[in-house]
Amino acid sequence: MVENELASDGYIEKMVYVGRVSKTTSGGRKMSFVALVVVGDGKGKVGYGLGKAAEVPAAMKKASAEGRRNMRSIDLNGTTIWHEINQRFGATKVFMRPASPGTGVIAGHAMKAVFTVIGIEDVLSKVVNASNPINVVRATINALTSMRSPELIASRRGKSIKAVVEG
Repeated sequence: MVENELASDGYIEKMVYVGRVSKTTSGGRKMSFVALVVVGDGKGKVGYGLGKAAEVPAAMKKASAEGRRNMRSIDLNGTTIWHEINQRFGATKVFMRPASPGTGVIAGHAMKAVFTVIGIEDVLSKVVNASNPINVVRATINALTSMRSPELIASRRGKSIKAVVEG
């Protein structure tokens, strides 16, 4: 397992999953590898990519290139998230809750990789039903993208931040 790799462009890459897949042809089985890589800057930007190739390093290179192309910005509350989030992708359900400073990242392997590259240091999370790493990463990133800060909600509703937070 490859740990965090700081690339030359300043992004953090984390390999989440490598699997062997095969295609049956008339000449027999053709083996190849699929890789899932999560890329982030540690300050709120994240992207993920899937790469498929005959060799693992080539699949990882393709996946990290796709992850860089698909970067999204996440609005964070310091080192945690703003509010509780429930999200679903396929059969996978993810649940996230903000945590107090010093709690750490309480998450499974795939979610922990996403939180690490974004820069989230304190969060409580759970994956329910299917734990397919590809769907877990997709659900996690979709959930974090749908998260809204109190300032944004207050400005959209035309209310003060205090009114939004309290009720």
